[in-house]
Amino acid sequence: MAPKVSPSCRLVFCLLISAAVLRPGKGFSLPQLDSGVSGLGWSTVNSAYGDTIVMPCRLDVPQNLMFGKWKYEKPDGSPVFIAFRSSTKKSVQYDDVPEYKDRLNLSENYTLSINNAKISDEKRFVCMLVTEDNVFEAPTLVKVFKQPSKPEIVNKAPYLETEKLQKLGDCISRDSYPDGNITWYRNGKVLQPLLGEVAILLKNEIDPVTQLYTMTSSLEYKTTKADIQMPFTCSVTYYGPSGQKTIHSEQAVFDIYYPTEQVTIQVLPPKTAVKEGDNITLQCLGNGNPPPAEFMFYLPGQPEGIRSSNTYTLTDVRRNATGDYKCSLIDQKSMIASTAITVHYLDLSLNPSGEVTKQIGDALPVSCTISASRNATVVWMKDNIRLRSSPSFSSLHYQDAGNYVCETALQEVEGLKKRESLTLIVEGKPQIKMTKKTDPSGLSKTIICHVEGFPKPAIQWTITGSGSVINQTEESPYINGRYYSKIIISPEENVTLTCTAENQLERTVNSLNVSAISIPEHDEADDISDENREKVNDQAKLIVGIVVGLLLAALVAGVVYWLYMKKSKTASKHVNKDLGNMEENKKLEENNHKTEA
Repeated sequence: MAPKVSPSCRLVFCLLISAAVLRPGKGFSLPQLDSGVSGLGWSTVNSAYGDTIVMPCRLDVPQNLMFGKWKYEKPDGSPVFIAFRSSTKKSVQYDDVPEYKDRLNLSENYTLSINNAKISDEKRFVCMLVTEDNVFEAPTLVKVFKQPSKPEIVNKAPYLETEKLQKLGDCISRDSYPDGNITWYRNGKVLQPLLGEVAILLKNEIDPVTQLYTMTSSLEYKTTKADIQMPFTCSVTYYGPSGQKTIHSEQAVFDIYYPTEQVTIQVLPPKTAVKEGDNITLQCLGNGNPPPAEFMFYLPGQPEGIRSSNTYTLTDVRRNATGDYKCSLIDQKSMIASTAITVHYLDLSLNPSGEVTKQIGDALPVSCTISASRNATVVWMKDNIRLRSSPSFSSLHYQDAGNYVCETALQEVEGLKKRESLTLIVEGKPQIKMTKKTDPSGLSKTIICHVEGFPKPAIQWTITGSGSVINQTEESPYINGRYYSKIIISPEENVTLTCTAENQLERTVNSLNVSAISIPEHDEADDISDENREKVNDQAKLIVGIVVGLLLAALVAGVVYWLYMKKSKTASKHVNKDLGNMEENKKLEENNHKTEA
């Protein structure tokens, strides 16, 4: 309960109350009393910038309350009344204070709310409850906080040079209240000022209108190669309604410049081996950042260097380009690199080569000579078939003709192959061999003319004498300079067959006498020449005479035998009295035997 005041003070309070009722919105103020006025200790209300400030009146409402009133104190201590509420009329009035126009709300329990909190609201406010004989006060201190923007690193250096103290960038965070503190980090670890290596300068600015702070921290840093791809960040630490908080920036990675310490040289495009005819591009690289843009190139046998960009190209290299290639920095020629290049080569010489024509029986030496930068393999092919060994001809045959290829390659060098070819033609005059054979039926004879020669001889037949040609001439395939032509005839008398073979080299003729089909003959497979032809004819006549004599003897013996059988076997009535030929006599004898059985 509020303490009572002395009777002498009641008249003064009544006058004050009357004045308050009559003029509630005119800046009414109570005199400062040395005694008789109750008060409470300090209370603090924390509010976020832009939120609503809520200040309860921390006084118990007395039963005889006349009205309540809120004020705030200026920096010089003078009061400014801002809100009034009557307990009897239940009315609320707000003083004409521009900065709080349309921002105040005073509830029935005398809680004062201020919307859209501003930095200027950070003041000492007092709640006053007035009765007929007393005035009660409860002060409240308002604190307003504004969270700063997320810090960001700006004005970043395009690159950092090693062993040089230079500005890395600025970390900036805006619109904070109260001001905050900025911290720099390298790879997550705090950077502390260090003489000659780390320097940090902090600058805070306040907006005269909003009263908000902008914090800027500049970092000077001496970088090393260890900072390559190393992230730098910064953070701002500030105070809010609920205590201290920290916001971190995004990472920033800087290009680190450092001098070249080593030079390397390489061949482009990378390959296991270089061969004659290739293009070689030499590339020289320095391990500095940025890398050197120009170099000196030194070629084998050339003491003076060639100034060029980081590449130098040689086109259509030859075997004399084998050697050591070097490059160096232009301003530091002692920083040099070298590489050895071997230009591989392969030479092949075939003797003879191209198209070669030789005569059958000739000798032909063939050589395939290889010259190469390393051991090479050699393969011989004839008509696309691999040979087991290199060809050698001491006496040529028709089957030796063909297309020969000598091929060589360096297995370790891709694409390094050589080949030469020899087209061998073996020529020969026509050679003839004639054979004959009689068909088992004895009705025809086959005459064959075997021909050998190249170019392929043309065969022509000539028949002297009468006889029918059962078939036209038939030829075999021409293989390895040989083929044959055959003819089947049925001679009615002795005839002569002539075979003529002719190519570009010569014309050859051979003949064969063939007897009539009525005279059996033995097959002949030997060559028949003109000088032996008379002997053959005499032998044929002798053979024919012997054969005819034998046939007549057989005929007489058959007749005698038949007469004998006729006399002894009279029962047979089916015997034919016409003795026409030997075959019928044999059949008759067989029938007689069957009858006896």
